[in-house]
Amino acid sequence: MSLIYCIEDDENIRELVVYALKNNGFEAVGFENGDNLFNNPIPDLIILDIMLPGHDGYAILKKLRSNYKTEDIPVIMLTAKTSEYDKVKSLDMGADDYIEKPFGIMELISRVKAVLRRSTRRDRTKELNFKGISLDYDKRLVTVNGEELSLTHKEFELLYYLMRNQGIVLSRNQIMNEVWGYDFEGETRTIDVHIRTLRLKLGDGGKHIKTIRNVGYKLGD
Repeated sequence: MSLIYCIEDDENIRELVVYALKNNGFEAVGFENGDNLFNNPIPDLIILDIMLPGHDGYAILKKLRSNYKTEDIPVIMLTAKTSEYDKVKSLDMGADDYIEKPFGIMELISRVKAVLRRSTRRDRTKELNFKGISLDYDKRLVTVNGEELSLTHKEFELLYYLMRNQGIVLSRNQIMNEVWGYDFEGETRTIDVHIRTLRLKLGDGGKHIKTIRNVGYKLGD
């Protein structure tokens, strides 16, 4: 049984989410803030509000992603902040999905199941190599010809997805579903911008990321 934490300061919303999760076969615990989050057992997924007393959702997400014990916990942002900027910021910081309030309970449960499926099926133990580009998922390490690169969470996940599928054309929808897990307005721009910055950071290795016109991208010929 998957353990899910809901960090939400609105008691009514928190209790509703926890109740719905339990009714759908999950073990669920609610927190009004993130103060005691790291003193509890590591969950399988976290539902996280952005506007919280004390440390906000962004600060909590950053802390989760910077700790090797919690960096891979799937996180769904559940928030009243609806701007594209907040969506992109959350996803780039490592959130796996973004749900706006007000929300439907059935949609929330569906999103939870989808994120857990993606998390479960990923093989995160592989060390991948392609023409001088090396990626170690467990160490969150990327090198090009032996030189270590500094990538954002989403740049790393994007490169990992491309390297796992060397030579395969990946559509923008496939990339969005696998790496971002959320179909939001402006998705094409988001993917294209990340591909562009990833190419720049890879230097000469960036030429191996090919644009497939009107379809998407692939790594290699």
